[in-house]
Amino acid sequence: MVLNVVTLIRDGKKYMSTWPMVRQLGFYFPEYRVVKATQTAFWAMPFIALFVAFSQIYVLGWAHLPQTLAMTLLIISLPIQGLLWLGWRARHPLPLTLFDWSNQLSQKLNQMGVTCQPLGAKACYLDLAVLLNIAFKRLDQHYWDEL
Repeated sequence: MVLNVVTLIRDGKKYMSTWPMVRQLGFYFPEYRVVKATQTAFWAMPFIALFVAFSQIYVLGWAHLPQTLAMTLLIISLPIQGLLWLGWRARHPLPLTLFDWSNQLSQKLNQMGVTCQPLGAKACYLDLAVLLNIAFKRLDQHYWDEL
């Protein structure tokens, strides 16, 4: 499972846009919290990094410029780290329990008349996200309350 960084970031962005942002899934999957944190970090971290840089330069002076740059780069990199984790998770294979549950979910969708392929042997979390996205659009709230 050797992937380069650009592919991981691209997969993370695709996974972040595909994952259904439904609060009920937050109890079972960490993706809800990671996607929310990454989306927030994209707009908040540049401001925080600028504030940290200016305040350190103001308080400590120009002598601490290397430490200020290191801290600023760390803060700026936090959203990228979220995308890297999401990209890694998107290509991670499903455990057997989730694999069985997702196949039951696809069968239920097929019974309702929604064309949905059951997940194959090489299913990953991105495939599960696509299936969950379809399911949350088609299934009623009663099904998700039983979960």
